[in-house]
Amino acid sequence: MTGVQTCALPILKIVVLDGYTENPGDISWAPLEKLGEVTVYDRTAYEESPLIAERLGDADIAVINKTPISKETIDKCPNLKGIAVLATGYNVVDYDYAKEKGIPVMNVPVYGTDNVSQFAVSLLLEVCSHIGHHSDSVHAGEWASNADWCYWHYPMIEVSGKTAGIIGLGRIGVNTAKILKAMNVNVIAYDAFQSEAGKAVAEYVELDELLAKSDFIFLHCPLFPSTQGIINKENIAKMKDGVIIINNSRGPLIVEQDLYDALESGKVAAAAVDVVSTEPIKADNVLLKAKNCIITPHISWATKEARERIMQTTADNVESVIKGAPQNVVNK
Repeated sequence: MTGVQTCALPILKIVVLDGYTENPGDISWAPLEKLGEVTVYDRTAYEESPLIAERLGDADIAVINKTPISKETIDKCPNLKGIAVLATGYNVVDYDYAKEKGIPVMNVPVYGTDNVSQFAVSLLLEVCSHIGHHSDSVHAGEWASNADWCYWHYPMIEVSGKTAGIIGLGRIGVNTAKILKAMNVNVIAYDAFQSEAGKAVAEYVELDELLAKSDFIFLHCPLFPSTQGIINKENIAKMKDGVIIINNSRGPLIVEQDLYDALESGKVAAAAVDVVSTEPIKADNVLLKAKNCIITPHISWATKEARERIMQTTADNVESVIKGAPQNVVNK
């Protein structure tokens, strides 16, 4: 008797074009590997390149972080059934053209709210206390040879009782406000869209009022045409003398030359940024020469726990394509 023959499902081909920042080796690609044949490249290109389409070939799913997926690439890869972004932002994809071709572009909308808020407040505390600098000075022998039992190279700044202005009071902004309020910081906020969650942790004000009243300004807004360059010389002029600016949202929110000028003049006492206008940072970025400016390499998001959540959500997104009901689609 001949048994009933079954047709095996085709093996899904998944190509990860720039996987290193998501997984430099400390987490597993297993959630994706369960779904098909996975090829991982540490990095491919961060600008348009024929190598992108060459590596995708006949892949069913493209997984990217910052590698661009253009109209040209989509046309060269007719087998594409989905594009999964290992991040929340998806501006590197021509998502409108992907929609025309029936290709869902999927992102990871939530994965690191606590991480980004933690890092934002950490940047503020580093500015106020210069912990790294003083630790380095102790390791260099300065405390051992000091005449007094303690010393400091910079004024210590108390955050309690100060006013923080948050530009952008979404999930991350609300979370940052909660942390600040726990430290007895008065929190005001500006956002074009007010929410009940925001009203519970901050007082909504107009932008000019926020600029005038804030001792610390946190940028937690998305990058839109309306927010690009929101920290510019005109708005800096409206700020308190000696304001501290924190940005771990998007680099182009700041006009970097204007911030540099304000740091040099002392109008802005200090800035701490985890993002810049072009990443990786260019050697001639003006902020590299600025006084009292902390710069970190876009790592607010990068805890192991957050990256594991990104991995699992991305795998869930890919599986949703297989099931014919794509989720977290940004180009419906």
